[in-house]
Amino acid sequence: MYYFYIKALHIIFIVTWFAGLFYIVRLFVYHTEAQAEEEPRRSILQEQFRIMMKRLWFGITWPSAVLTLIFGPWMLILYGSVPGWMWAKLAFVFGLYIYHFFLHSIHKGLQKGVFRYTSTQLRVWNEVATLFLVAIVFLVVLKSMLSMIWALVGLIIFAVVLMIAIRVYKSLREKKSR
Repeated sequence: MYYFYIKALHIIFIVTWFAGLFYIVRLFVYHTEAQAEEEPRRSILQEQFRIMMKRLWFGITWPSAVLTLIFGPWMLILYGSVPGWMWAKLAFVFGLYIYHFFLHSIHKGLQKGVFRYTSTQLRVWNEVATLFLVAIVFLVVLKSMLSMIWALVGLIIFAVVLMIAIRVYKSLREKKSR
């Protein structure tokens, strides 16, 4: 019974962590796009985005990532063994933490006024969390290596569709602004 409470907490913090990962990159996009605004609008927007990013990142996203990391292994210990599919899931989770640290470096730069990426590049980075989410959920639900192969093929197709959608969206925005 104790295992299910830990599992519920693990799932809750995964959800809040992903919510933070999805929203922080949107804030990065808006903060970057505010560069094109005239003063004083640019300064006002960027200051507001810096505040929003800081509160989201340190108030929700980081604590959720840490609590996910606490409850995940705790759940594994209570479960008593590590099934084969779990190793693949853990590899994706490791990749997700690398992505998290990458976003942290973008966050630090933007807080200092350093804009290394365009809004289009950030939109692409925003979809990385989606790819991790799809891969991890399919692994957890299907728990099969054969199903995992099909899920990975689907994930690649999904990634291609996302990249095409981003390009179409960009071209539509450019046409609209002319």
